[in-house]
Amino acid sequence: MPQNLLSSPLSALEQRDAFIDRHLGPCAVERPPMLAALGVDSVETLIAQTVPAGIRLAAPLALGEPVPEHEALAELKAIASKNVLKKSLIGMGYYDTLTPKVILRNVMENPGWYTAYTPYQAEIAQGRLEALLNFQQMVIDLTGLELANASLLDEATAAAEAMTMARRIAKVKSQAFFVDEAVFPQTLDVVRTRAEYFGFELIVGPAEDAPHHEVFGALLQYPNERGEVVDPSAAIAGLKAKGAVVAVASDLMALVLLKSPGALGADIALGSAQRFGVPLGFGGPHAAFFATRQAHVRAMPGRIIGVSKDARGKTALRMSLQTREQHIRREKANSNICTSQVLLANMAGMYAVYHGPQGLRTIAARIHRLAAVLAEGLRSAAYTLRTDAFFDTLQLLTGARTDALYAAAQAAGFNLRHLDGHGLGISVDEKTTAADVAALLGALGAPADIAALDAAVAARGGNLPTGLLRDDAILSHPVFNTHHTEHEMLRYLKRLQNRDLALDHSMISLGSCTMKLNATSEMIPVTWPEFADIHPFAPAEQTAGYRELLDGLAAQLRAITGFDAICLQPNSGAQGEYAGLVAIRRYHAANGQGQRNVCLIPRSAHGTNPATAQMCGLEVVVVDCDDNGNVDLPDLEAKAARFADRLAALMITYPSTHGVFEENIREICAAVHRHGGQVYMDGANLNAQVGLTSPATIGADVSHMNLHKTFCIPHGGGGPGMGPIGLKAHLAPYMADHAVAPTGDEARPQAGQGAVSAAPFGSASILPISWMYITMMGGRGLRQATEIAILNANYVATLLKDHYPVLYSGGQGRVAHECILDIRPIKAATGITEVDIAKRLMDYGFHAPTMSFPVAGTIMVEPTESEDKGELDRFIAAMISIRAEIHAVEDGRLPADDNPLKHAPHTQADLLGDWNRPYSRSEAAFPLPWVGENKFWPSVNRIDDVYGDRNLFCACVPMDAYAD
Repeated sequence: MPQNLLSSPLSALEQRDAFIDRHLGPCAVERPPMLAALGVDSVETLIAQTVPAGIRLAAPLALGEPVPEHEALAELKAIASKNVLKKSLIGMGYYDTLTPKVILRNVMENPGWYTAYTPYQAEIAQGRLEALLNFQQMVIDLTGLELANASLLDEATAAAEAMTMARRIAKVKSQAFFVDEAVFPQTLDVVRTRAEYFGFELIVGPAEDAPHHEVFGALLQYPNERGEVVDPSAAIAGLKAKGAVVAVASDLMALVLLKSPGALGADIALGSAQRFGVPLGFGGPHAAFFATRQAHVRAMPGRIIGVSKDARGKTALRMSLQTREQHIRREKANSNICTSQVLLANMAGMYAVYHGPQGLRTIAARIHRLAAVLAEGLRSAAYTLRTDAFFDTLQLLTGARTDALYAAAQAAGFNLRHLDGHGLGISVDEKTTAADVAALLGALGAPADIAALDAAVAARGGNLPTGLLRDDAILSHPVFNTHHTEHEMLRYLKRLQNRDLALDHSMISLGSCTMKLNATSEMIPVTWPEFADIHPFAPAEQTAGYRELLDGLAAQLRAITGFDAICLQPNSGAQGEYAGLVAIRRYHAANGQGQRNVCLIPRSAHGTNPATAQMCGLEVVVVDCDDNGNVDLPDLEAKAARFADRLAALMITYPSTHGVFEENIREICAAVHRHGGQVYMDGANLNAQVGLTSPATIGADVSHMNLHKTFCIPHGGGGPGMGPIGLKAHLAPYMADHAVAPTGDEARPQAGQGAVSAAPFGSASILPISWMYITMMGGRGLRQATEIAILNANYVATLLKDHYPVLYSGGQGRVAHECILDIRPIKAATGITEVDIAKRLMDYGFHAPTMSFPVAGTIMVEPTESEDKGELDRFIAAMISIRAEIHAVEDGRLPADDNPLKHAPHTQADLLGDWNRPYSRSEAAFPLPWVGENKFWPSVNRIDDVYGDRNLFCACVPMDAYAD
C-alpha cells in the first residue's frame, strides 16, 4: 500500500465525494486527452468558450457538500420513517395491492427494464413492445372495446383526454360536456381545469340526467365514487341517440366480474391500472388505461403498439401511426402527451399474465366477498349504507358519530374516507384480510362472527347485480394462460428483457433525452414500504416523511433553478409545460389581461410546445431561426410588437433545441417582457445549465424540469416521468392546487385552483430518486456533471465533424450538451438516410441518436456526463466505420440498394441462411473487433412501418405467428 495513504489524515481518506466520480464517466486520467482533442487546456476554458459569460452564475449553488451513498440512504430512511403505515381503505381510485415478487424484482427493480428508452427503434425493443401489447390486450378484453393504447399518465388526465377526444369525433355543435357527479373528485378537478382553456362548458349532475342535456360528450363512472354499481346503459344510449360520445371511467378489477363498458355501449373506457400490482406510492406513478372503438383510432391520444412484419416476413411489433406524434403535427396534435407510463403498464400487464383469468377472478371475487361481509356486519349493527349493489366500496351514513368512528378506525390501524362530517367511505382491496374486516367491525362497534356473515353472503351470491355480471370470456390468449409458476414467469420476463437494448448494455445517445446513469442508490428507496405503501389521500399527520422529502426536493430545485416556488404536481414534462402555461394564463386573467392569447414559439421548438399551447387556448405564432440555428431576434421583436396587446408568452428551450447556447437569450426574454408577455422555458436541456446558469438567471418566468432527464429518474421504456415547474414569485400564486389534498398550508395563495394531475404531488414515489441524486452530488458535483456533459458532447462533435457535418455550433465553434450531425448531404449523394444509419448502429450494439429532430434528415447526439471515454470512443468508432461503409456506396464498391446499411439490422437468422450479399457475414454482424465481446442481437430484421399502419392490428397475435 502506498506510504502516502498510510500517512494521510483521516479527512483525506473519507471519500465523501466518491459518488461524484461514480456518476461521471470520464475519470481524471481520461479528461486530459479529451481536452487535448478539443484544443483546450482545461474544462474551465471549454466552458468559457461554450456558455455566454453574461448568463453565468455569480456564486456556487447553495447546496450542501456531497454526501456518501450510505449516508444519504440512511438520511432518507430516517425521513421515510416519519411516514405512518396504516391500512388505507380510502379508495377513490387508489387501492393497496400485492405486487408479485417476481415482477417486483425482475421488472420494477431491474435496470434491464427501467433504463430503456421509448421504443422508437423497434428492432431493439421487441421485449418491451410485447409486454405493452399484453397490456393493450388485457385492457381490450376487460373494457370490451376493440382498441387500447399503451397507457396514459393517470385516471384524471385520461378522463380529460377522453373529453377532448370526444370533441374531435362528435358531430354535434354543442360545446358542453357532461360529467357524472359521482366521478372521483380529483377527476372532476382535472377535467374542469382542462375544459376551461378549451372553452368547454361543464355540466355536472346525476348520470341518469345526462341524456336530457345537449352535449358533445359525457363522462360516467362505473362503479362510481360512492361504490354503487348501477347499469349506465340507458344513459349511454340516450346520449348516443343525440350524437354525444360517451366515456366510462371504470376499474379493471371490477371489470373482471362486471359487464364491460363496451358491452354497455360506451365509446371510450378509461381508468387506472394501479391495482394490478403497482404500489400506491403516494399517488404514482401509475398507468392509466384508455380504450375505444376501432373507428376512432386516428383520434386516440397516446401511443399504440401494433403488429407488423420485418424484412424476412417475421411477425414484429412497433409503435403504430407514429406520424401522429407531436413533432409532426405540432399544434394540430391530438394531445401533448409525450411520455406514457410504460414501466407501470408493463407491471400491470405482467400481473395479468402471472395470475391469468382464473387468478384474477379469484382475486376480484375475494375482494368483493370481504366487502360484502363487511356490509353485512355493519347492517346487522344498524348502520345505514348508501347502496346495496357494490363491488368493493361502501359508504356509511354516520352523521354526528362520523368523527368519533373515523378516529376509532384509525386507532385500530385503518384509514377510512371522511365524507365531510356526514359519513365514512370504506374500500376493500387485495391486501385486506378477514381479520382486518373483523378488526374494523369491532372498531366501529359492530363485532360479528365473520364465518356466519360469510355464509350468509355466499348463500345469496354477493352484492353485485346479476344483470351486470360478466358472461363473456376474458384473457383467453395463451400469454395469459401459460406463465403461472414463478419459473415460467421468470423465464418469460428474461426472454423479453433479452430482446431490448437498455442502458445496462450500452450508451443511448439520444439528443434532448438525456439518458444518464440511474444509480442503484437512487433507485433503492422507491420500493421501501414507507414510500411505496402510502395512499395519496392519507391523513397529513401520517405523511410527515413525504412532506419533508417534498419540501427538501423543492428547496434543492429552487437553489438549482433560481425560482421562488416549485410545483411538484405535473407527472410528465408535457404536464409541466401545461401547468406552466396555465399559471401564465391565470396570471394574465388576474391582472385584467385575459385577452392575452398569443404564444410565440421558435420554429426549432420541441413538438410538445405548440401542442401544449393550443391545449391552453393559445394561438401559436412561429418565430424564425437564422442560419446558425438561433432564434431570429429581429423576427421575434417584430412579432412581439405586432401582437403586443395579445402577447401571453414565449416558449423557448435553452440551450436551444439546436444544441447551442444562444448569445442573445437575455435580449430575447427582455423583448417579450417589454410587450407584457411571460417567458416559459422548456427544461428539456437543463442538463447543460445546472451549476453554470439557471432559468431564472436567463430571464425565464416559469420552467418545467424533466426529472427523468436531468435528475436521474429512469425513462422506464417510455415512462414514468416527472415534470415539476419552477415559478418566479409573481406567478407562484397561480400554480396548481388539488381539490382533495391541498398542496400547501391553509394560507397557500393558490387555494382552490384546479389541478393538472390526479395526485397532489404527481408521481411522488419516484421523487426520492432525484433527492438522492442531488444530495449525493452536492452543488459541486452537479456543476461538474454539467461541465462533463458539455465536454463529452464536444468530444463527440469534434471527432465526428470531419465525417459528418456538425450542423450548428456557438460563436466559438462549441456545442452545448448535444450536437446535430447533418445526414442530408449523404442522402443526396447515396440514398443512405438517417434511418439507415440508425438501424446499422444496432449491429454495432448501440441505440441510435435522435432522428430528424429538430431538423429533418439529421441525427442529434447527446452522450451525457455518465459515459466514459471508452464508451464514447466505441460510439465514435462505430459512426466512423459506418461512414466508411457509406463511402463504399459512394465509390461504387457497394450497390446503393444492397449494402450493410440498407439491410441493417442483421439478425442471427441472416447469418444462418443463404448468403449472397456483396459483403461478408462478419462485416454484417461483427463490423469492428470489439463488437463480439458484447454482441447484442436484434431479434427481428428491419420492420415494415408502412405494412403495420396499412394493416393495423393492435392486440396479441396467435402464438404460431411468432413461430412462423
